[in-house]
This record gives sequence, structure tokens and C-alpha cells, in this order.
Amino acid sequence: MYFWKILGWMGCVCFLLTSCVTPNLSMRVGPKFSSDVTKTVVTSKEVSQTKLDVIIPVFDPGIPEDSAVLEEERIWPELRRAESVRFALQLKEELEKTGQFGAVRVTPNTEATGDIYVVGTIVESNGKDIEFDLSVYDITGEKWFSDTYDHEVSERFHDNIRNNGKDPYQPAFEQAAKDLAELLSNQKPADMAVLQSVTEMRFSANFSEEAFAEHLKVDGNKIELVSLPSDDDPMLKRTRAIRVRDQLYTDNLQSHYEEFNSKLSASYEIWQQQALKEEIALEEAENKKIGQAILGGLLLLGAIGLAAAGGNSGNSGRQNAAFAGGMIAGAGGALLIGESFRTSEESKFHKETLEELGKSIDQEVAPQVVEFEGKTKQITGDAAAQFAEWRAFLKEIFEQEQTPAKQL
Repeated sequence: MYFWKILGWMGCVCFLLTSCVTPNLSMRVGPKFSSDVTKTVVTSKEVSQTKLDVIIPVFDPGIPEDSAVLEEERIWPELRRAESVRFALQLKEELEKTGQFGAVRVTPNTEATGDIYVVGTIVESNGKDIEFDLSVYDITGEKWFSDTYDHEVSERFHDNIRNNGKDPYQPAFEQAAKDLAELLSNQKPADMAVLQSVTEMRFSANFSEEAFAEHLKVDGNKIELVSLPSDDDPMLKRTRAIRVRDQLYTDNLQSHYEEFNSKLSASYEIWQQQALKEEIALEEAENKKIGQAILGGLLLLGAIGLAAAGGNSGNSGRQNAAFAGGMIAGAGGALLIGESFRTSEESKFHKETLEELGKSIDQEVAPQVVEFEGKTKQITGDAAAQFAEWRAFLKEIFEQEQTPAKQL
């Protein structure tokens, strides 16, 4: 009996030891603890839903102050101002296609509220060549990158039926949007969440600096988040409500810009087609003029040389041949120089044609009227002033709605 008891105990011990050394047999099953559930939800939400809002101020039209430069580079100010809106909208459309960003809004200037600011300047736009500079900043004032984008439209672009409805400048904006999306993909979700908090604090400080400035550290153009108010803070709740109204106004402004661009499009597309042809013709005419003038000058020099050689030869036959050759070369040179002058007139014609095309665009630029919450506002050339008026109106609403933070 004693023997069998010992054997039984040994079997139990062996079983226990075997179970201890068997790897990877354990598995946690059943519902998770509440802390684990919360952690999983927050992490998933942070990764999948953190998308930064983008502000694209209307492009700087890049208009030189010197009127002589305007004429030399064939720049029409009103056309460039129209393009400054159109190009901002084109970039907005390409950024939205990536699906990597939150709301993308075109605004009159950089004072609108967003997480990222894409600031553009037009360098060149003549129907054949497009070039613009882009600089990207976040709400803290940090500069992410700066680059130049350009594209040359092919001579036969508008003749290809497959290009119907396509903008010849689109490749430049596609590349810019691709670079921005790639840049954003390298950002950590936690860093993007901080940017969104900075955005909220800066908007709130715009209405009540004394209540929200303490949460930000300002060092020149750089701004750092140092703390956050409670979500139950009554002042924060009020500024959040005001921000919703501000976003609605800015969204309504998009409709205005798009309506303006829609009215512009037909004339602008015709301008692009004609300007491409005129730009190519102008270049050919300029090259032809230069070539003719150079060849004419060489022929005249040759005529002088022949005449001089004939005069010094001492042979009457050679002198006559040299003078005859000189006369022919001289006549040919004069003819080509005269042709170059006629080509100059041709160049002038092309320049005047481009000017008329530019003026036809000017006529499309007219004041617009937008409506918001039952009130109408006229948008003229200075949309920045309109936006400043709107912000002043919002601040008035904010002050009217304020209530004491503490019970008296």
C-alpha cells in the first residue's frame, strides 16, 4: 500500500514538471480588462483618424513693381491675380485626391485657422511654362520644407483628344501634392495630435488671450504647447462653438472661390491654348530675327572684305569680280536685315495678341457677393479685409456670449 502511494505521488510530480516546461501552451481568453479596452481604442483612433487640416492661402501672384519688367516678361497683373486663386484651388483639389489630409481650405491669407499652411508664389505662367514656389509650415511656425515646381506644356497638348478637360499645368500640382502627402506620412500620430492642440489653443487665444496664452510658449515665430485646459473649461467650450462657425464661413468661402474659378475657366482655357501657340510663335520669331540679323551682318562684313581684297589685288578682273561679289553679298545682307526688321514687327504682333488675350481675362475678374447666415458680403479684390471683418464679427459674438467662469 505504501509503495502505491509513493508511485502515485511521483506521477503527479512528473505531470506538474512536464506542464511547466511545455512552451507556448497558455493563451489568454475571455473579455479584456477595461484599461486594455480603452488603450486599444485610443491607439486605433489616433492612428486612423488623425488628419491635419490644411490652409492654402491664395498664391502670391508674383507681380513685379517695375512696369518695364511687366512688359518685358509679358505679365498682366489682373490675369496673375486670377491665377493666384485658380492655382490655390488646383493644389487643394490634388491634396484632397490623396486622402491623406483633413479639411483643405483656400483662404485670403495665412491668418485662417489650420494645422498646416502651404504658401505658394507664382514665378512664371505663360501658357507654355508654369513655375511656382511652395513653402510648408505647421501651426507652431516650424518650416517643413520649401521647393519649386515647374512644368513645360507640350506643343501638341491641346491637339490631343485625350487631353480634353485636362489642365495643361496639372502635372506640377500633382507632384506638389504627392510630395506633401509623402511628407505627412512620415509624421508620428502623436506629433500630429499635438499640432491639433496647438491649433485649438491659438484659435482660442485669438479671442481671449488672457485665458489661453498661458498654455503656449512663444519664442519669436515659434510657438510651443506647454499645457492644456480642461475639456470642461467654459471658455474653451465657447471658443470651440465659435470655431465651428468660423469653419462654416471658411467652407462657404470655398464655394465663392470655386464659383469665381468656374466663371473664369472658359476664358482661361482659351487663353492657355492661344498663349501656348503665341509663346511658341514668339520664340520662333525671336530666334528667326536674331538668326537673320547675324547672317545679314556676316554677309555685309563679307562684302566689305571682298571689296577690300579686290581693291588690293592689282588685277582688274579680280577687282571687278570682288566688287560684284561684294555688291551681291551686301544686297543679300541688307535684304536679310530688312527681313529681320519685318520679323520684329511680327514679334510685336504676337506680343500685342498676348496682351489682348490678357485683357480678355481682366474682364472676367469682377467683385463677387457671398451670403452667410442670412447676411450678404461683397468680396472685392481685398478678401483679406473681408476676412478680418468676419473675425471681428466673431469676436463680437464671443464677447456677447461670455458668462462668468465662477459663480458669484
